[in-house]
Order: sequence, then structure tokens, then C-alpha cells
Amino acid sequence: MPFCRTKCSYCNFASDVFSKSAYENYVARVVEDIGNSRKLAVELECAFDDNVDSIYLGGGTPSILDGEHLLRIFEAVRDRFAVARDAEITVECAPGTLTSSLLETLLRAGVNRVSLGVQSFVDQEAQSVGRLHKRAIVLEEVSRLRAAGLDNINIDLIAGLPHQTAESWMFSLAETIALGVPHVSVYMLEVDEDSRLGRELMAGGTRYHAHFVPDEEATADFYQQACETLSAAGVTQYEISNFARAGAESQHNLKYWTRQPYMGFGVDAHSMLRTRGKGSAKTEALGVGGSGGTTKEAAEKVAMLSSVPKGAIDNARLAVSLKRYPDTRPSFEAASGPVPLPIHRQGEVQAIRVATPDALDAYMNRLPLAVTVVSKRAAIEESFFLGLRLNRGVDLAVLGAEFTADAIAAYESMIDECVQDGLLEKQGTRVRLTGRGRLLSNEVFARFLSDKVTEEKGTEEVVMGNRVRQKWEPAT
Repeated sequence: MPFCRTKCSYCNFASDVFSKSAYENYVARVVEDIGNSRKLAVELECAFDDNVDSIYLGGGTPSILDGEHLLRIFEAVRDRFAVARDAEITVECAPGTLTSSLLETLLRAGVNRVSLGVQSFVDQEAQSVGRLHKRAIVLEEVSRLRAAGLDNINIDLIAGLPHQTAESWMFSLAETIALGVPHVSVYMLEVDEDSRLGRELMAGGTRYHAHFVPDEEATADFYQQACETLSAAGVTQYEISNFARAGAESQHNLKYWTRQPYMGFGVDAHSMLRTRGKGSAKTEALGVGGSGGTTKEAAEKVAMLSSVPKGAIDNARLAVSLKRYPDTRPSFEAASGPVPLPIHRQGEVQAIRVATPDALDAYMNRLPLAVTVVSKRAAIEESFFLGLRLNRGVDLAVLGAEFTADAIAAYESMIDECVQDGLLEKQGTRVRLTGRGRLLSNEVFARFLSDKVTEEKGTEEVVMGNRVRQKWEPAT
């Protein structure tokens, strides 16, 4: 959902504060898109399956919607898709919004996992960036969630907030561990021009408490401390930003990192569909509601990579709001609605990525979708820079079986170079980031991206790093 009570100063997602009068029309549009999901897949010449095993509703702040709106979205999902009985169904909630009515709605909707955007247990830190809750509210609402039977809880924390110190960061970690939640997400503060705080930091100003933001070295130290402290408490890191107790890993987010199909609905929602005959077509994940939100998952934005929001419906699992997900593909511009795209004439296409407009007005006015063709080469690159986010890394033998051994062998010298630089470690056929590599992951991921740019004059097509870019005209 692109709606929030306030816009946090660090937020670079497609969310904002809107009048409640906008909620009804937005939900109606999302419900319409969910109903048309098969039609879109057919028009893109992609495989589609109604079966879903994961749903994620993110934001923005989905928990500020009326219960009726939330139930309409989940009903639309169940009308269009066959949701598995044991599906992981997550909703992001802002502390301070968990009313008795909302809890009742979540249970009626079948929600079995809640993600709380805490960010800090130190009231001064949370309030300095625009969060409206206090520590006491978080503790109370975790207790109420458990009393309602919702024990599968994630807590988001951000390292590098204004006023944060080594001591205050340890306090937030200690409070998180004391709560005994099964899942924790830890993000380092992003500094870029897409947030008010980021712009102020880049300008060297003092608004939004920018002059109290820890430096990059301190923030990196906080992240390292989180890795060590959480691990010692049995909350093990399994992805750059995600930590879980045994068996509590987010099944929805794992779909992103392992490149399984998914579909997303709402503002700035992203989908990844397999072309017919290219790998599994099973729809296991769905995301609805648009991007934005307080966490920086399906993860921190990777430098030079565009991000996929938290609100997509995966074709490998149902998600009511995609988390951030790094994507390197240049985009097609395609008209929304029925668009017969002859994309497969471009040659071997492994998957199609689709993104909705990243502004509420543009989405509601049905501006064009961005459609990206993922070639075999691009798919290999994605397999590396997404798979390497996981602590287990990637298995070169598995990739070789999927893409051919020769195609993967082309990356051997690059892998060896990263190993020599202390960024990767190799055990048998498996490659994964080192501790240093996780801190410098942007640099590692960049090495796996093709820099070849070739223009085909006399046509509308431009090949950029083995991706094809083309402007598609609306269907008539």
C-alpha cells in the first residue's frame, strides 16, 4: 500500500500521506488488476499458474486501511488464485496501528505472519525520523499479537539512524532478542536523493537531524555487531539483511533471491514471470499493494541497481506488497491493459519483468507498465547477484545445469578475483560472500553485470548488456 500516516524522513519508497478518500478507489484498482493477472501473463506470452504458497502485503502502511479494504484485497486474491492451506501470509504493520479491530481483520484474512516496522527501540531515534510509536507500544503490541495467536513476527531495525550510538544500538538489539521474535531484518540507512534525510545528508545540512547521523564506518560497525549479537542469540543470518531462528526464514523473500516467479499489484509493484517453457511456471507467490514502506528488504537498494518494491504478487507465492528487490534490467515502456507484445521474436528470453508506475496518480490514471525482457545472460547475472545475497551463496553446478556449464565457466576468472580480494569464498562448487563481501556487496554484484552496450541503428531496439529495450505502442 502506498499510504502512510506520516512520511518518514529516511523513506525512499513510493509511499506518502494521502486523504482517506483515496483508499477506496485504490483498493478497487488493485482488485481489478488481481482479477486481470492471467490476462496480463497471456499477453506477455508468459506461463501462469493459479497456485500460490506465499502472500505478502506491504507498504507504505497497510495497517492504516479499513478492515473492509484489507478483506476485499484478500478475497480478490483467493477468488483469482488457489492459495495453499499452509501458505505464508504476511502483512506489514506500523507499531501503534494494531487495534483490536485490525487484529480481528488479520485473523479473518488468514494472516499468519506480521512484520513490524520498529526501526529502533530508542524513542528519540524513532521520533527523529518521523516514527510515531514508542518502545512501550511495540512491547504491548507484540504481546497482543501473541495473545491472538500470531507468533510469527518479524522486527525491522535500521542501523545508522540520527542520534544512534554503539550503546543505543546494542539496546535495540537486546530488546529485540528479549522479545524472542523468530525473525529480524536489519538494514543500514540508505543515503540517496530519493529521501528527505538522504538529500539533506548529501547537501551537508542539518534538517531532519541529519547532523546527528553516524558516519558510514560507525553504521557498518553497527551492522557487524548485529550479525554477531543476533547469531549468538540463535537468530542466524541467512541473507544480507535477514536473520531468523531455525525454520522461521521468510519463505516469501526467499522466492526473490532464488528467482522464482511472482506477481505484484499496486503502485510500484513488480512481477517476474517465466516465459513459456522456461523453467517452473508455478505461481507460488503474490504481492499486492505497491511499494514503499518502512523496511528496505527484498533488501537494501544495491548501487546502480533499480529496486523492486515490497508489494508484488509473486508467481511463486502471493504477496500483497513487494519488498525491495534489486533489479538491473533496463525497462520497456508498454501500455497498460491489453498489449500484445511480440517480445519472443527478440531471441531467447528467459523471463519477463513487469513494473507498475511508481506514483499513485500515474497508477490510477493507468500510465504505461515498464516491461523488461530478461535474456539468458541477464538471468545468469541475476542468479549471481541475487543468490549471493543468501549466506548459503550459489552452487555453480546447479547454475551450470540450468544455463550450461560453459555459460557459468565464463565467470570463473571473476569469481577467482573476488576470492583473492577476500570478497567471496569458495567451497567445492558453492560460492558465497565473506563477511567483508557482505559489507561491500555492491562492489561484488557490480562485477557480475555486463557492461556491453550495443546499438542497432535503423530500428527502435537497443541491446544493453544483452537486454533488449523497445518502446511498445498501445494496442488498438
